[in-house]
Order: sequence, then structure tokens, then C-alpha cells
Amino acid sequence: MEKLVLTEADYKELQNKLEKITSQLDRLGKQNALSEKWLDNQDVCLILKVSTRTLQNYRDKGILPFSQISNKIYYKASDIEKHLENNYVKIW
Repeated sequence: MEKLVLTEADYKELQNKLEKITSQLDRLGKQNALSEKWLDNQDVCLILKVSTRTLQNYRDKGILPFSQISNKIYYKASDIEKHLENNYVKIW
């Protein structure tokens, strides 16, 4: 097994990079579901330019995931964005 020798400067540089990575991971780990934007029916209808009935069909067919509290329905902005990306048609 070979041994690797680092200079003090190299060691400090490596340590700084590890600290940056650790802080970024900590920041990502602290984000929770509430930090994401939630949209209601009206917002999603405006974004997708569809009727409330079409949105109901999307829910019924499992096209868009949603959350419901009483009679109010919410959608994650990331799910709407993912739906748009999945239906993107690139034209030459």
C-alpha cells in the first residue's frame, strides 16, 4: 500500500473544500417540503392554460400529484414543472 504525503497548503485546501461541501449538504438537508412552493387550482389552471375540469381529469388519471386539505387542492410547483418538461416537444 502506497502512502500519500500532502503539504500543509494542500491539506488546508482539501479541508476548505470539504467544509464547503458539508455546509452545502447541511443546507440541502434542512430544506423541507414546506420550503417548496405550493400552488392552488387557480394558479395551476393559469400556468397550464387549462380549465378546472381538465385539471380534475389530470388528478383522476394520476397525471398530476396533489394534496387536499378539506376542499382545497394544492400542487407542488416542481410537479407542475416536471409535467411541462415531460410534455416538451422540441421543434427542429
